[in-house]
Amino acid sequence: MQFHPNELLIYFDPATPTGKKTLAYGSSISNNQNALNWNKVKLTATLWKEVVNLLGLRPKDLLNRSHPEYQAKVRGGTFNMTGWLEILAKNPQLLRAPIAIYRNKAVLCIRPQDILKLDENHNRMRKVLPHLRHTV
Repeated sequence: MQFHPNELLIYFDPATPTGKKTLAYGSSISNNQNALNWNKVKLTATLWKEVVNLLGLRPKDLLNRSHPEYQAKVRGGTFNMTGWLEILAKNPQLLRAPIAIYRNKAVLCIRPQDILKLDENHNRMRKVLPHLRHTV
């Protein structure tokens, strides 16, 4: 699988409220969405390496440490990068939140609105021109 720059890829669990809302917010960014259910589609360790690099996070930071499977399988273990990538590849249900990738940028969507960080137009609208800034 390759990440197409004009496609919004959302890796999520559609059974969760956060997943559903993230997908809904995603439609405001792009009409060309690729929604992948992490319960059905498993990414390879190689793809996870790309995702982690795009996010700029450690693989461990993507995991829900309070999940019972994390407590049973991962907690207390010492893993190298390859080990962490294998954990992500084999246990996507341990992810903290949906992941969205668009135009070679990625975001971990802890809140559904976090996906809007990928939208350049949304970010431009939030910026206030210097002559329009309210000063006290």
